Parts: sequence; C-alpha cells; structure tokens
Amino acid sequence: GSPAEWMLMELQGEVVSRQNIGLAGGQMGDLHYTKEGIPVLLIGHHILYGKVVKLEKPFAVLVKHSGLPEGTEDDMETGEEKPTSYQVSALIKRKIIFKTRPKPIITNVPKKV
Repeated sequence: GSPAEWMLMELQGEVVSRQNIGLAGGQMGDLHYTKEGIPVLLIGHHILYGKVVKLEKPFAVLVKHSGLPEGTEDDMETGEEKPTSYQVSALIKRKIIFKTRPKPIITNVPKKV
C-alpha cells in the first residue's frame, strides 16, 4: 500500500517540560480543530491557534534496513551481506504553523460574595 501521510508541526520559541526530562516519547499537548478547520494546540494552561500550509517540497520518512541478517554478527566473514536499503514509511506534504504567542487559558471562577 501507499505510505502513511504525516504532518509537520512548527512552533515559534521553545517548549520546555516542567520536569526537565525532555519531550522525546512524551505527550506535548492536545491538538484539536475548530469547526472551520483551524488547528488549536493546548499545552498545559496555554492555547495556540495555527494554520495548515502545504510544503513546497514534501519530506519522506525513511526506515533504514541494514544489509546484515538479523542476529548474526559472526557471519561477517561469509560475505553474504545484502546492501543497505531504505523503506519509505510516511510522506509529509503539509505542516501546521503556530506563529502566535501562546495565550493563557483563563477559566471563569465565580467569586464568592
């Protein structure tokens, strides 16, 4: 079948985790879309509005397949090594740009009289 289509996300500034453990493999926030199709990113107590644009040149996400048979480091001298190959696992044709500064999410808390 055809490869999956991914979307790139472009943020202005820096995103830092509260625990200082990095963002790799973690959840950064929640991505939603308005009825009009405008992307809305919720990160903690902040909200960002973005727009979807088409990339001038699409990106391909590649998975490298080593030429060595799996689990056989000792077979180096047999010379039965296949050439390294790459498989396209996804294409990126569009990106979401968040240009504006995050706005704080303020909830209406009724004041006690």
